[in-house]
Amino acid sequence: MSEEIEKLKMHSPDLTAQNVERIAALFPGCVTESRGPDGTLRRAVDFDLLRQELSDSIVDGPQERYHLDWPGKRQALITANAPIAKTLRPVRAESVEFDTTRNLFIEGDNLEALKLLQETYLGKVKMIYIDPPYNTGKDFIYEDDFSETSGAFFEKSLQVDEDGNRLISNTEANGRFHSDWLSMIYSRIRLARNMLTQDGLFFVSIDDNELVNLSKACDEIFGPENLLCTYTIKVRYEGKTLVEDMLFQKVVENVLVYAKSRSDVQLVQPLEDYSYDKFCWQVVEASTPRTVEMGGKRVDIFEPDGYSFKKVEPSVDGLKEIWATGSILDGNSSGRFFRDHLGGRVADDGLGVLYKVWGIGDDQLPYRYFTGPKREGATKGKYFQGVPSGKVEEASVKTKPIITFLDLAGDFGNCRHEGGVDFRSGKKPVKLINDLASIVSLKNDDVVLDFFAGSGTTGHAVRQISARTGLNLRSILVQLPEKIDPGSDAGRAGFENIAEITKERIRRAGAKILEGECHPDWNRDVGFRVLKIDSSNMADVYYTPDATTQADLLTRVDNIKPDRSPEDLLFQVLLDWGVDLTLPITRESLDGKTVFTVAGTALIACFDNGVDEALVKTLATRKPLRVVFKDTGFKDDATKINVRQIFKSLSPDTEVKAI
Repeated sequence: MSEEIEKLKMHSPDLTAQNVERIAALFPGCVTESRGPDGTLRRAVDFDLLRQELSDSIVDGPQERYHLDWPGKRQALITANAPIAKTLRPVRAESVEFDTTRNLFIEGDNLEALKLLQETYLGKVKMIYIDPPYNTGKDFIYEDDFSETSGAFFEKSLQVDEDGNRLISNTEANGRFHSDWLSMIYSRIRLARNMLTQDGLFFVSIDDNELVNLSKACDEIFGPENLLCTYTIKVRYEGKTLVEDMLFQKVVENVLVYAKSRSDVQLVQPLEDYSYDKFCWQVVEASTPRTVEMGGKRVDIFEPDGYSFKKVEPSVDGLKEIWATGSILDGNSSGRFFRDHLGGRVADDGLGVLYKVWGIGDDQLPYRYFTGPKREGATKGKYFQGVPSGKVEEASVKTKPIITFLDLAGDFGNCRHEGGVDFRSGKKPVKLINDLASIVSLKNDDVVLDFFAGSGTTGHAVRQISARTGLNLRSILVQLPEKIDPGSDAGRAGFENIAEITKERIRRAGAKILEGECHPDWNRDVGFRVLKIDSSNMADVYYTPDATTQADLLTRVDNIKPDRSPEDLLFQVLLDWGVDLTLPITRESLDGKTVFTVAGTALIACFDNGVDEALVKTLATRKPLRVVFKDTGFKDDATKINVRQIFKSLSPDTEVKAI
């Protein structure tokens, strides 16, 4: 008997159901069945039994506990977990190098974007940086004031009696200025954490208005033990004169840094930057050495007076090298460094002498005491400058602590024009992202996410880092197409919304980076696939078949909306199956039907009508990991019935589904 082809669910994952599954794995006896409001049976948690399982640690009733709470928190949790029937639609015309790029630009609400990306990028993002609205109450381009009316707040938080009388006073410190902002950011960060790799890092910029609340919310989401540090960022210079009635002048902002798992993170610490100068001189005329004690060793020193020298390459065959440095003779701190870490050596080949001299910084070179050629104006024993610089040998390099203060006032002051797009509100300099990323152990193919992309600074910085290091990093940017003021600089330049600014900025930044010097190992990927959030490609009957009448079915023979293209369907399938949205896609015609192939054999899809058994057999011989057809796209019922059997025979490992 033939099996029905399994259908894709075509909506974002139900995180509540997944949490129930996790509880079932830990406490199988605590998961039961209950009847929902609509009368249907579903899996549910028996909280009384679960409380019994956790009886030694559960906090019961009104007992005081340490936690963050606000009106709307419960709804924020529900909102974060609830599935949505939406999709991502590709827009080739606004993309750059659509077929080959590994970068994404998603246009739409970032909460919906994070839900749609959950399965595809679960545990796969190495670094997240966001610059959310600061909740200042000022009229910025971003929706930046999350206060609600007093009446709505008091009613929601049960701070009014049944007659509407207020039970508490309404001060400016009241939570009504914070609750909606917390609900907004809390649900998004919860979803973002799921996407981090086990050694991933989360960075979030914030000012004083919500620093405390954001820190508490992140402690709850990540765990307080995973707070690594709070960066203090100097964002502006002190004013020469104070504004009237100004008591404090803000010149800094903050960046909170959290780890997914502190024990798994490997931070990149800066190195002590010991620069050295190295060269070789060889005595042309033989001389009689003077033996001296240097660092507990007896070495031969050749005085320069009366002898001529020539400069040679550092490696000279046949020389027995004994290193020396004048700083050992004068006993200063740098001399002790050389004595302890490098030792002293002078080379004597029997005919002359080869000197290799090390120093720290050009400013200290005049104080190096060592033998060497005389120079105009130099006194006996003094050393001279004028040699190439480099780095100390690896064995001599030491790590330093990461300094959590960054003075970027000049960079903030000049970042308005970065990327070739003039933009004021909230713009961050590329150097900020570069500095933050410098502590992340980034590796080839790592993903960097920014779901408050703004003007595209993070995307710009990721391309800069890749070009400099040769790492082929990937970026995912998410930005709402929020309308901007036509009278602003960006508005006068012809931009209608912030998403347009983001896309144009990374187009221009990418082109500029390619004009400069690029690491030979970099794949030079400055492109991005534009995907826009939209309603599902599936007609309502797909999700609510029980509510559809027979008359509706006659008008809805096809369960796909008429304005959707085959490529639209492909990307919804990629989302549903959790396949990487940046894998290469090829399109070909087989037996007169359009067939999509994703990354060779990762997925094959055909959404045309009239699919027959011959085409099904052709696709099965390619042995793809996954194959998908349109449920109504088969030539006849016999073909639809036999699809699974054909694949079982020719490609038994292929997962077959329909939409």
